[in-house]
Amino acid sequence: MARSEMRKLSPLLTVEAIEPCLSFWVDRLGFAKVVEVPDGSALGFVILAKDGVEIMYQSRASVAKDIPPMASGTAGAMPAMGLFIEVADIDAVEQSLDGVAHVIPRRKTFYGMDEVVVRDPGGYVVVFAQPAAAPA
Repeated sequence: MARSEMRKLSPLLTVEAIEPCLSFWVDRLGFAKVVEVPDGSALGFVILAKDGVEIMYQSRASVAKDIPPMASGTAGAMPAMGLFIEVADIDAVEQSLDGVAHVIPRRKTFYGMDEVVVRDPGGYVVVFAQPAAAPA
């Protein structure tokens, strides 16, 4: 069975609002905002990075539109969390996950990734992603 090299793990933290989190990471710890995606008048998604460490935040409202099963947490419960893992061979990963139900169908995203999204046995949503080939 083919197995793909795992290249990067980026925690995706779901929060009610991203803006209150920024000062902690950017001002206090020196992270840079490397990706910012608005959702109406607020931030819907952000990637923060420093020294090879990357953290992604997505608002619960944005998650509900993007990957609905990941937003199913209830008020007062532990925030929903997913894992985003960049891989070298998405086809090999999908083959390795044969029989595991997809949370959403395999997709190519606007941010250039080919993604397979599943739920692990612990209930966490895991997004495996490979940079999509450029159109010929």
